[in-house]
Amino acid sequence: MAALTYVHHLALTVTDVDRSVPWYERVLDLEEVTRREDDRTGLRKVLLRARGDHNSGVALVLVQHPDPARPGPPLGADSGSRWGVAFDERRTGLDHVAFTVGSRAELLEWEQRLAEYGVTYTPAAPSRTMPGSEVVVFRDPDGIQLEVWLDPK
Repeated sequence: MAALTYVHHLALTVTDVDRSVPWYERVLDLEEVTRREDDRTGLRKVLLRARGDHNSGVALVLVQHPDPARPGPPLGADSGSRWGVAFDERRTGLDHVAFTVGSRAELLEWEQRLAEYGVTYTPAAPSRTMPGSEVVVFRDPDGIQLEVWLDPK
């Protein structure tokens, strides 16, 4: 059997691609490569990749479903048969997405970038997952946990 070689892309469900795409472009310096909007189903998908290097391995697809579950009160006119829920990494499904950098200086540059864009983050700290690694933790506009990760040298 052929071995899997890498993750082609990671798809994240967002509540509003028109809000999320500019955030990912600005904060993570990704660029929109392609967009698909299906008028029949209401499904919207946007592929983002690392700016200028479409072979870097960083590929995110932001997906907006026509009936997203949103945090807060019940949705719909039927007295709330569907409750919106906030992202919670403790629920089965996605826990977080981690992006790697090559040096501690780069990790600290990411801290500066997040601060510059007003993104709340946890400063670089030792990872509890892999001894010797460090991580900066933050969240996207929908509350999805993201990390910038430095492997041990």
